Amino acid sequence: MNRRMGIRLGWAVLAGAAADLAGLGLIAAAAWLITRAAEQPPLTALSVAIVATRAFATGKGVFRYAERLTGHDVALRAQAGTREQLYESLIPPQRPRHGGADLLSRMVDDTEAVQDLLVRCLLPAAAAALTALAAVVLGLFVLPVSALALVTGLVVAGVLLPVVTATAARRWSARIAPARAALAGRVTDLVHGSADLAAYGAGDRALDQARHADTALATLERRQARVHALALAGGTLTQGLTVAAIVLLAQDAGVGSVATAVLALTALVSFEPVLPLAAAGERMAGITAALRRLKDVRSTSPAVTEPSSPAPVPAGPLTVEVEDLVVRHPGAQGRPAVDGVSLTLTPGRRVALVGPSGAGKSTLLAALMRLAEPESGSVRVNGVDIRELASDDVRTLMTGLTQDPYIFQTTLRDNLRLAGPDADDEGLTRAVREARLEHWVERTGWDTELGEDGRTVSGGQLQRLALARALLYDPPVLLLDEPAEALDETTADGLMADLLDATHDRTTLLVTHRLSGLERVDEIIVLEEGRVIQRGPHDRLVTEPGYYRDLWESEVLTRR
Repeated sequence: MNRRMGIRLGWAVLAGAAADLAGLGLIAAAAWLITRAAEQPPLTALSVAIVATRAFATGKGVFRYAERLTGHDVALRAQAGTREQLYESLIPPQRPRHGGADLLSRMVDDTEAVQDLLVRCLLPAAAAALTALAAVVLGLFVLPVSALALVTGLVVAGVLLPVVTATAARRWSARIAPARAALAGRVTDLVHGSADLAAYGAGDRALDQARHADTALATLERRQARVHALALAGGTLTQGLTVAAIVLLAQDAGVGSVATAVLALTALVSFEPVLPLAAAGERMAGITAALRRLKDVRSTSPAVTEPSSPAPVPAGPLTVEVEDLVVRHPGAQGRPAVDGVSLTLTPGRRVALVGPSGAGKSTLLAALMRLAEPESGSVRVNGVDIRELASDDVRTLMTGLTQDPYIFQTTLRDNLRLAGPDADDEGLTRAVREARLEHWVERTGWDTELGEDGRTVSGGQLQRLALARALLYDPPVLLLDEPAEALDETTADGLMADLLDATHDRTTLLVTHRLSGLERVDEIIVLEEGRVIQRGPHDRLVTEPGYYRDLWESEVLTRR
């Protein structure tokens, strides 16, 4: 929190305290006025109390409005700042520790803890302390022994009960946030994966798991609600007993009906800002757990290390040299995902990576885009190690189509313009034509709104749309990860042919399981278990015994 927000928070505390003190003064003045008026004194004896009552009534509303306005402004700014910090901490690629639904729960629910900390805990506590102090001072002035009873009641309601409720709620609150995240994950799976669940007959099981997560969360929340109810009952009981004790003490002391009424009603009102502290103590346990979860996300180590003084971006044309690159997945044991791979991409050169699933092809692309940290070896662009460049700069040089393209819930045109904000209609049309998507675009229209995460398009359309976006971005080095995935054989062959035409004289690294059209690339590298087992042009590899020839013969037989 910066200095300006700290000052605004201080004003909110003062305004809240002033509102509570005005309420306390209102009750004290009104009590004195009513009881004194019953004795039928001259009107002039009541004039000061009448004016004070009106002033306190007006001031309470004004100060409460100021406290709400200032306090919520600070709280909402603090919440927005926390969400911004959390979002910024997620922008650099991180080691995978949290699922998407869990992160969404932390972004939406846990960041509200910052707002609750200010509005429901700190501000009420500060205002309650000042109001309680004023009530005790008034008691000392009128009847000192009543102040002792009032202090006892206020300590019980404002200190002991919040501590007890916080301790009891902590047991459940530490489990409620993960349970809420688990339910969010189950619901997300049901919503986004409904088609797949139905196809595999797993819908009922997924629904049962969601119901179980909902039941577990409801059970925890009911237990927390019991704590809240007991705290409220305990505070109300303490308030009543304290007021009764003060009335008895005042009667024994013989201070008169006016003083007795003032003391009793003042004590009653002084509990109003104190009683919510028990709920604040209960909420504090949940806030603490939420803040720990936010800290856990912010403290997640980035997948790559940024240089303290990034080197300038190399100017084109670019030559990419990968030398003895070794990449290991975080926490993985045994063989690295990429083990001693070397390759060279000169300007206009096209290289294809093939191999079985898990061979390390996508991991190699991730390392080139600075989404994964090499264990050893190097990747150099015009002689500059990419670890000396800012990650964002690396991705302006080498990027393209990844395995997890994301489609936003907006129009087709806007989804494409993410890659080229200034692209005109001609550029957009050329990109969709190269991705073999023009017929679908003509049929649906440029302004068709696509569902979140591509739910309203097929897998093939999603893949081709992401490919069109990569072609529109047109980086100096184009990286393509399985561009023909999720397409039927005819469409995939046509797409690969168009893609190879579109990347003519364009530096390209292509990851694929399909060998159709690879006779047109400059070099084919076969990976297995992270290592290069074959490399060379298509014409030579189909004549050598090994994985590539076996896969080629299998494709030929399939096509027949």
